[in-house]
Amino acid sequence: MALQPDDQLDARGLPCPLPLLKAKQALARLAPGQLLEVRATDAGSWRDFETFIAQSDHEMPAREERGEVYHYWIRKGGEQAS
Repeated sequence: MALQPDDQLDARGLPCPLPLLKAKQALARLAPGQLLEVRATDAGSWRDFETFIAQSDHEMPAREERGEVYHYWIRKGGEQAS
């Protein structure tokens, strides 16, 4: 994956809904346009992140499953500084 995250969140081993909650906290610390990479092992996170992105102004340019680990790349939405 060629995406270079500005921050990373290791949510492996956390049960639902903690990966999404931790991701929301991490996104709050980022500036608009910055990229967060999340790694999770909770299978429900695939659906949780999809729903979250659909209901927010954030974007998910990529996500993939590597063995038992789900990887998500989330770009923070909102106004970008010019």
